[in-house]
Amino acid sequence: MGIGQVTIIPPIDIPPEPLAPSDRRQRRSADIRERLFRAALTLFAQKGFTETTVEDITNAADVGKGTFFNYFPSKDHILIAFSEIQIGKLQAAVLEARQAREPMDKFLRALSKKMVVEPGRSPDVMRALLLANLSSSSVREVMRQRSVKGHAALSELMQLGQDRGELRRDVPAADLAHVFRQTLFGTILVWSVFGDASLPDRVETALNVIWTGIAPRDPVTAAPGQS
Repeated sequence: MGIGQVTIIPPIDIPPEPLAPSDRRQRRSADIRERLFRAALTLFAQKGFTETTVEDITNAADVGKGTFFNYFPSKDHILIAFSEIQIGKLQAAVLEARQAREPMDKFLRALSKKMVVEPGRSPDVMRALLLANLSSSSVREVMRQRSVKGHAALSELMQLGQDRGELRRDVPAADLAHVFRQTLFGTILVWSVFGDASLPDRVETALNVIWTGIAPRDPVTAAPGQS
């Protein structure tokens, strides 16, 4: 090398620190569970919940049939994992609402759109969810527990809206949460009977109606007995 010349040393790719065996197992386990879950939802949408077998799911996920039962006690329990996604969205929404200053009506509309993404992919999943609740006591009990968590998160969100003066205060936050959840869930279930492209419009209409019921009351303009 001549004087004054500069040698450019290429960057060295430093391999990531190897995961501990326990970490690798956990990551692989989480990956398999996610593959089974997504494969199941895809098949439910394509073939229907009843027609989809566990073997169909494991074939689509490229795992052995016996592997399924290491992650889900039954095909019905896929629906419980589905409900966990919905609850996670509610819990994340509470954290987001506490940090953001978006008006509550806009925030609830945006939240509703997020909540119907997964159900909107397959009306059969929603029909299966209702069927599982009606026919399986074990699934129903777990779903009841999940429902309590979801209601708690949504009640906290409603309380936040009340504290800001953006939601009516003459009704407990827990009751507002019940009405909101029942309206949204009921709208999705009714839509699942048809399974068409009308879900966004149905949700928008429901929110337009419900908002007039949870908006703050003006003592001057409120009807008698509603102030």
